[in-house]
Amino acid sequence: MTRIIIENEQEKIEIGAELSSVIESVVQATLDYEECDFDAEVSITIVDNETIREINRENRNIDKPTDVLSFPMLYFDENGDIIDSDYDVDDECILLGDIVISAERAATQAEEYGHSLRREIAFLTAHSMLHLLGYDHVDDPEGERIMFAKQEEILKILGITREV
Repeated sequence: MTRIIIENEQEKIEIGAELSSVIESVVQATLDYEECDFDAEVSITIVDNETIREINRENRNIDKPTDVLSFPMLYFDENGDIIDSDYDVDDECILLGDIVISAERAATQAEEYGHSLRREIAFLTAHSMLHLLGYDHVDDPEGERIMFAKQEEILKILGITREV
């Protein structure tokens, strides 16, 4: 079982049932792709550029908006096994972490890359889910290659291409 909590805390970009459904599908597809054998909870918050800028400044000392931020609550070893958690595991689900997506930035990037907002939100969700599952790419070209290949494969499985 996967518990997915989606909160839309902005009013600039329409986030309807279809985009919420895409987010849920990508979360579940990522967990399935990574063969997660535990029940998980993920929280996704949709914000505007100013809000994500504030969060980015407070948490990363980077005073500018970004497209997505990931806040993992688990730590994994090189085999993908959970080795530590900042949070207690409840009786049903392991809390994987929080994802914050700027709907404004996603809309801008979708236009820049020539694909739909649906595709951009799906890409950002897959990217962040991999971060929550222990993947990283900061200062790691091989990690970046692995993450981007996995993201594209997950979206391909869901039929979410650059044209969609």
